[in-house]
Amino acid sequence: MKLLLAEDDAMLGTSMEKALTLAGFTVDWVRNGQHAITALQALVYDVVLLDIGLPEVDGLQVLQHMRQRRQATPVLMVTARDAIRDRVAGLNQGADDYLTKPFDLDELVARIHALARRQPGQANPTLQMGRLALSPIEREVRLGDKLLSLSQREFDLLQALMQKPGAVLSVEQLESKLYGWGEEISSNAIEVHLHHLRRKLGEPWIRNVRGVGYKLVEVA
Repeated sequence: MKLLLAEDDAMLGTSMEKALTLAGFTVDWVRNGQHAITALQALVYDVVLLDIGLPEVDGLQVLQHMRQRRQATPVLMVTARDAIRDRVAGLNQGADDYLTKPFDLDELVARIHALARRQPGQANPTLQMGRLALSPIEREVRLGDKLLSLSQREFDLLQALMQKPGAVLSVEQLESKLYGWGEEISSNAIEVHLHHLRRKLGEPWIRNVRGVGYKLVEVA
């Protein structure tokens, strides 16, 4: 799952980025509102973590910009402001949830998963395709009764494919799910991860649509 974290506090941002990465998320961290808008124009995120008190462009303006552009990405407002009027302002602008600093990181992770499940087709936290089941929360994959051992990249790649069952995803779309903004990516990184994933799942599960991309195919 790919997150945009907009937080100007260096110490808090560092700890949040580290904790969320360890929890299995891909995190793009920006430190002001204008950079958040730029990132949202360039990339697609599963959840946005948005501080209200951002420099240059504040969090409420970023949120307003998103909703005016009909970007429906779930937004969790993370802020030190705990006045009722601040919460109401955020919710009225289109925020989906609100978390006041200081907060517990386990609660933050739980809220992110809850927001992701509210998206169409994601009510069930476990993704299922025939004998293949993926749990984003436990970060477990089972093929029938067998628990598969996947690397973080392999897990994220499989999750991206299972979130769009039957759809063909291009290499560029898969890269955007696996890697952070500005992160260096080798030219054949996706193909390498797909090769390893196929060895663990079985070759027929992932089909290459020549010149277009890859899709997951249910195997009986």
